[in-house]
Amino acid sequence: MNIQTLDLNLLRILFALLQERSTVKAGARVGLSQPAVSAALGRLRESLGDPLFIRQGQRIVPTDFAKSLELPLQRMYEDLDALLKRAEAFDPTTSSVSFMISGTDFFGDLLMPSLANILSSHAPHMRIQLTELQDPEGVNDLENVHIDLTLRPKLDFPEWVEYVPVFKSEYVMIAREGHPALAGAGVLPGDVVPMDLFCSLGHMLMSMRGNLTGLGDDALAQVGRERRVVMSMPSFSGVYNSVSKSDLVALIPHQLAESIAPRIGLSIYNLPMKVDPVTICMIWHRRRTASSAHQWLRETVMNIMTPLNKASAPAEPVSVRIPKREVS
Repeated sequence: MNIQTLDLNLLRILFALLQERSTVKAGARVGLSQPAVSAALGRLRESLGDPLFIRQGQRIVPTDFAKSLELPLQRMYEDLDALLKRAEAFDPTTSSVSFMISGTDFFGDLLMPSLANILSSHAPHMRIQLTELQDPEGVNDLENVHIDLTLRPKLDFPEWVEYVPVFKSEYVMIAREGHPALAGAGVLPGDVVPMDLFCSLGHMLMSMRGNLTGLGDDALAQVGRERRVVMSMPSFSGVYNSVSKSDLVALIPHQLAESIAPRIGLSIYNLPMKVDPVTICMIWHRRRTASSAHQWLRETVMNIMTPLNKASAPAEPVSVRIPKREVS
């Protein structure tokens, strides 16, 4: 096939079909009727020498060859879109651009309310959506055409990812006000919880994967101890709301704890072991870097998030003597 002889409008239709998996929805996306899309698909099949899509029930499923074209087409259109937008003067007061941010519900508490206020007063026609991380352990979210920005802990990012460290989070323990075991031991909010008591309490863990171990368990293992994790939930809000209504305790970032504790009747305690702080980064695909609209989004998120570094950090754990335990 010669690119010089291919009608490039067909590639726009192919990309719509790959995104929608439906000739009707693809037609609505590009402003064509369903018969026109079907005719274009026929021309594409002839030009590319591949069936491209196989009907499966009410949907069409791409062949391996068609699927291999999706990401290159996505990049091509986004690069072209960024190129064209560079010449435009971006004005948030008149722009109707939509952004999608992926991250944990931590940002539902500590980012989105401020963003809502900014949209209301300075960008009334914009839309911003927060969606959960699709890939909690990697950066595959950014391969999704719809994800503009991801907020997640730092890791070894691939070269196509741009990132900026935004803030660090220390972890603290939360428990409901008047927790009987803590009160009975004379441990007050703000105190370091004694190691034996800490390990004996029932713990709840935030894990999007449903794990029953986390950072706290790694830190305890380094001093030869372990805690009793009895439940996990995939969101911070589920964790802190459950802790407020039970005798379970949980470890959460101190910024979040300080924000929600007074509202729902929680007390905050410091940990008996050192847990390394987590660096939260703002990351995006390099293809979006030059977009003036995306630059506005990054600067706005940074301005909201950076002050979290100044939030009060928890106290250092006191030195405790850990009795040696036999290893089975």
